[in-house]
Amino acid sequence: MTTTAPRLGTALARLLILAAALLGTLLAGAAPASAHAALTGSDPKDGAVVATAPKEVNLTFSEQVAMSADSIRVLDPAGRRADTGEIRDLCSGSIVRYGVELRAGLPDGTYTVAWQTVSADSHPIAGAFTFSIGAPSATSVALPDREPGGGLVGALYGIARYLSYAGFAVLVGGGAFVLICWPRGAGVRPVQRTVVRAWLTLTGATLVMLLLRNPYTGSGELSDAFDLAGLKSVLETKTGAALTSRLLLLGAAALFVAVLFGAYTRRTDPKEKKDLVFGLGIGGAVVATGIAGTWALAEHASTGIQPGIAMPVDILHLLAVAAWLGGLTVLLIALYRAPSVERTAVERFSKVAFTSVAVLAATGLYQSWRQVGSWSALTGTRYGQLLLVKIGLMGVLVGIAWISRRWTQRLADLPSGGLSSADLSPADLSSAEKETEGVEEGEASEVDETSESDAVPEADAVSSVSEAEGASGVSPDVDPERAAQLARQRAAVATARRKRERDADPERSGLRRSVLTEAAVAVVLLAVTTVLTTTEPGRTEEEAGRSTSASGPAAVPDRPVDVRLPFDTGGVDGKGVVRLSLDPGRTGANGLHIYVERPDGKPLDVPEVKVALTLEAKDVGPLPVAPDRIQAGHWSASGVQIPMPGEWRIQVTVRTSEIDQTTLDKNVKIG
Repeated sequence: MTTTAPRLGTALARLLILAAALLGTLLAGAAPASAHAALTGSDPKDGAVVATAPKEVNLTFSEQVAMSADSIRVLDPAGRRADTGEIRDLCSGSIVRYGVELRAGLPDGTYTVAWQTVSADSHPIAGAFTFSIGAPSATSVALPDREPGGGLVGALYGIARYLSYAGFAVLVGGGAFVLICWPRGAGVRPVQRTVVRAWLTLTGATLVMLLLRNPYTGSGELSDAFDLAGLKSVLETKTGAALTSRLLLLGAAALFVAVLFGAYTRRTDPKEKKDLVFGLGIGGAVVATGIAGTWALAEHASTGIQPGIAMPVDILHLLAVAAWLGGLTVLLIALYRAPSVERTAVERFSKVAFTSVAVLAATGLYQSWRQVGSWSALTGTRYGQLLLVKIGLMGVLVGIAWISRRWTQRLADLPSGGLSSADLSPADLSSAEKETEGVEEGEASEVDETSESDAVPEADAVSSVSEAEGASGVSPDVDPERAAQLARQRAAVATARRKRERDADPERSGLRRSVLTEAAVAVVLLAVTTVLTTTEPGRTEEEAGRSTSASGPAAVPDRPVDVRLPFDTGGVDGKGVVRLSLDPGRTGANGLHIYVERPDGKPLDVPEVKVALTLEAKDVGPLPVAPDRIQAGHWSASGVQIPMPGEWRIQVTVRTSEIDQTTLDKNVKIG
């Protein structure tokens, strides 16, 4: 059976444009390398006002991070370094904490803590907060507004990451497709080119990621990609070691590709060929597993809960993706560009794809639970929402794959004899002549779109024409121009024949369309997967949110706290209203004023007023405040210290006689 490859026509163009548009939308909406580790606490806390300068600043993270000498910087109000630059490792058990010592004799004012590091899953994170010594002050510190891992470097790094996944899938899946499903495909030039280009893509993308790693996690300047000192520091990190190992494994992969498309295709002895298949299969599986392991050892799977289980599961997930999507890519190329693809090859791949989908479902379910952890994180975090998109695309892919499977079952073999030029209709021959004329005029004809394995070499065609004419009594001294024209005509006729054979097999055409659609959706699915690897997992985001909530509410704008509290002590002149004002109503020193009034608004002179402040969320207090009597009905206190922001409970005790008193309370937010 011979089935000829058609041109990749308008249907392919439309699908690729759609896939590119969806891919662009996804990548445009992706945050530049969102944090996978999160700052869960600090000492001093964000916005805190402390009476005296602390000896050091401590930061607590949700997972392990890589610290350098400049990872934590403390800047005084003038923008000068207030720390010694010596990072202290304060980690204990599951607590990830680092600190930096402060210089002695720091003056009062607002200090800025700026930090930047790399999380254990290879993504850069950064942030900043302030605290004050004595009282808040103005500060001249201007922090860069660039997100870590963003800008041009971040975009290039993201593209390289996507290409590395795509290259891995086609390299591994394409090799598996040839060995398991279509051994004859090892000698087909378009298949060879596809797999070799996948190797080149993965190798090039890995080199680009290695060079961009220093500016990606640091300055963000593209020129730093060639900083040898920065490259040396990258090679000492876990991610640098993973990328280097990937390059070494790709060297071994190149050897397997060379044997697969070289020695294997030249073997004619069945036993030798079987032994070579066994060796290529075992060795290739080991190398493919090793390359997949370079992702598992350096990214999501290596951190968080159950890393010992997550890393093997991640490797299996990547191999299943490659077997399905990579094999699908090579099948698509074979259907469109190869001289023929047997029904048995498609049926074998259908079984491989079904097994891959089952493995993807099992491993994906575990990974989703591990990275999300709750229904609220699935619907309320960016990671969870992207995961839902990925699940939806997987469902679409499975549906299209089911359609492809139906076409495979309906696939019928064509007669082995094929078609001859005598079988072509006058319309076909006329079309062939027009195509020949187009070639002569320099136009792009479909002859140029045929694969190298299908095209008729012009020199051979000229020779054949000369021999034919000689045999028929025509002089062998044929006009070269006429011979070339005849050769082009023969090629155009062959192309028309292949078109007719293709159109005579609607089942195979249906299979081509469904596989093409499946591949287009797979492009978008791979993009979503790439964005997921640069997005903070839902479980981590929720844990960071809970930690932030536990450390107190977000700071509120500066404004006086005004409270009005009616009271009734039950005695003579026991009814009235307490008006309390706390200015500026934030952490640090505040001025307190209390006014006690009768129900008609006139001042009420009472023997005693006491105030207490309590931050129950942090078990702080009660902090007593003893205001001074200024005049009848007016009490005041200055320098009332609020040590940290949060939901504070203000208790006011009013005594109207020797035996009559009451305590009033009110919760207020202080930033």
